[in-house]
Amino acid sequence: MRPTALALCLSAVLSAFASTLPAGAQQRFPSSAGELVVETVAGGLENPWGLAFLPDGRMLVTERPGRLRLVSASGELSRPITGVPSVMARGQGGLLDVALDPNFAQNRQIYLSFAEPRAGGNGTSVAKARLSANGTALEGLSVIFRQMPTINSNMHFGSRLVFDRTGALFVTVGDRYSQRDQAQNPANHLGKVLRISTDGGAAPGNPKKEGWAPEIWSIGHRNVQGAALHPESGQLWTAEHGARGGDEVNAPKAGLNYGWPVITYGIDYSGVKIGEGTSKPGMEQPLFYWDPSIAPSGAAFYTGAVWPAWKNSLFVGALAGQMLVRLSTSGEAVTGEERLLTTISERIRDVRQGPDGFLYLLSDDAGGKILRVRPAR
Repeated sequence: MRPTALALCLSAVLSAFASTLPAGAQQRFPSSAGELVVETVAGGLENPWGLAFLPDGRMLVTERPGRLRLVSASGELSRPITGVPSVMARGQGGLLDVALDPNFAQNRQIYLSFAEPRAGGNGTSVAKARLSANGTALEGLSVIFRQMPTINSNMHFGSRLVFDRTGALFVTVGDRYSQRDQAQNPANHLGKVLRISTDGGAAPGNPKKEGWAPEIWSIGHRNVQGAALHPESGQLWTAEHGARGGDEVNAPKAGLNYGWPVITYGIDYSGVKIGEGTSKPGMEQPLFYWDPSIAPSGAAFYTGAVWPAWKNSLFVGALAGQMLVRLSTSGEAVTGEERLLTTISERIRDVRQGPDGFLYLLSDDAGGKILRVRPAR
């Protein structure tokens, strides 16, 4: 039997007037917490992918072609920061996520995930570096982790970075599209959630299972592009691309198998069935899934005071769906879905909660933007 997520994903769509958002513009949208205003904080970004807030309120933003910028609270873009690693900027590849070290205020270390060009192909890699005191350069950059094996593909890099409460770094890596069966092979890094230390080795507490690469946390994933820690439990939650249908929300646990491509609620792009069905003993069911697909990307739990009714909701950006989805939660269960900004006409690549308690979104296109979502005054 299908989980209750199917009924949830058919919940009513909230709509508003359609238009894109030029720089400085505003749009208004209805929501369960009152009218929302979406305003453009900054424009002129080329396919922005990841966003992280610095302690002083400025933002670090990656651009997929290979640029990293500092953005002021008022939306002023810096010149590209120097010292960024070389990237393979084709297809879905390029400079991807950015995360601050938990001790950034003391060490100024940041972490970047990116599609790394290599002999024979490419792969998802993670680098760390120190952001210079004046914010113009990365210093001492080193690549601490490389997804293996190297594959010649422009697809499915995964690539969200999330620190857990112990200081270990979760890294999501895709199945590289052409290698989907390898998501079930625990000896490699294809289609996995990984957990590493800040020097790139396996983090303490990872599953120690026979035949598993030591960096692996969970297996059987397709292409996870959204990841966030639950604010109460500290458990990692992920948003994962399916094929045609079958986008999933999971809470990956150590040593478990999340099924791809043996079980899925989606079908292949050709219409052909994938795998064996929707369930199999020894493989985990999603907490929630979308069919048809919305193409989920960045995700963030809401913990602010601006919308008290939305506490612990998981917000997920949609690329093909061009909207923001709110999933209400209770413990480790999704209890409802609300579709927001459904006529925004923007591919939402990343979602973050700002220090002001508002939501910040990245729109993924050649003229990408940082958007701020706040209540109407």
